Amino acid sequence: MNRLQKEALDQGLKLHERVAAMADNAFDWLFLRETLIKSGLTPFETVYAGDPMSLRYYPPPAESGIELADGSRMAVRQQRHPVPLVLVPPLGVTTETFDLLPQRSLVRYLSARGFHVYLIDWGKPEKRHAGLGLKDYAIDMFGTALAEVRAHSGVKEVSLMGWCMGGLLCLMHMGFSQDKHIRNLITVASPIDLRGGGIVARSATVLNTPAKLVRRFSSLRLHMLDPIRLHAPGWLTTLAFKMTDPVGAVTSYWDLLARLWDRDFVESHSTTADYLNNMLLYPGGVIQDMVVKMAIDNQLAAGRIEVRDRVADLTKIKANLLVFAGTSDILVPAQIARRIVEVVASKDKEFRIAPGGHMGVILGSGAPREVWEASAQWLDERSSLDEAPAKDTAATASLRRARRSRIADDPTL
Repeated sequence: MNRLQKEALDQGLKLHERVAAMADNAFDWLFLRETLIKSGLTPFETVYAGDPMSLRYYPPPAESGIELADGSRMAVRQQRHPVPLVLVPPLGVTTETFDLLPQRSLVRYLSARGFHVYLIDWGKPEKRHAGLGLKDYAIDMFGTALAEVRAHSGVKEVSLMGWCMGGLLCLMHMGFSQDKHIRNLITVASPIDLRGGGIVARSATVLNTPAKLVRRFSSLRLHMLDPIRLHAPGWLTTLAFKMTDPVGAVTSYWDLLARLWDRDFVESHSTTADYLNNMLLYPGGVIQDMVVKMAIDNQLAAGRIEVRDRVADLTKIKANLLVFAGTSDILVPAQIARRIVEVVASKDKEFRIAPGGHMGVILGSGAPREVWEASAQWLDERSSLDEAPAKDTAATASLRRARRSRIADDPTL
């Protein structure tokens, strides 16, 4: 067989393999799509179960190392930082935000980096939760979650990390509670100044003029409405998010067709699509508070927000602060997120711009290096304690179980 014949045979075999792979992947995508979805696979323990909020703890991975999205491996750090880290997702999305894919899981990465990782799960609001407002989330549920974190970890000091509205809920809780034991705060793409540009800010500006006219010439107030009237299905959240990039929402399916032979790509596409297609509703009370206090009055930009007779004063926050914004974020551009640094009273504070849009900055291909690694390094220097926490805590018991599992999986250890 000459060289040309061999090359032709190799190309034929390769084509045959791709056609077979395309057929298998197409069948699974059409009829067994759940087998392609790889989100939410990192093991966790439910520390607290409420209605609708619950709290998760992610023990260190059982493996000695984890695979990252770029194909490299990172060793699992066995020594834990004493100060626990609480991840705070925004409302309107599921907990898969921080555990989207095994190789692109923020909870798995940070746990492997040596942090006691907790995640607030805001739950899936139903119509009966329509009356919940920002006070319920930022004060009551947030306070309960942190109390459970402290009881489980045996440590008073905590660090917080929130994406988008998750960052705002962190700031509001700190402004409401003035909790001196929140040591570190990281926000990613959190919109604090709704007059600074971008889609969110432009929408708020559009609402501002008619809202002022209604206030001046009538007695109608949004908070006078029954919150149940503002109840909206979750698919509206999905539609609003996809409309920020309607072309991309369509062309992603062309990308799927072009790479249907690539199982990893099909799994990634299916998982991301499932996440985007299953966003959650906002309770009517939250919508009322956000529209009036944030969109129309833009109170957060001034550092104070009044919600249901309670005032959150962000100007008194002194925790160490790291703020990220995405380079191509059309929802929350840098100038909107930057305002956080100017408002708080923290001495140790920093603003950074990372690659990606609103979702890409926290979940995209550049996020593990530009945001996850940068956050872990920043926290490394700010997560020690003068005194060691109590040894017999629920968190240390979880560590022992994880280590026993790792040894069982690898008898050479």
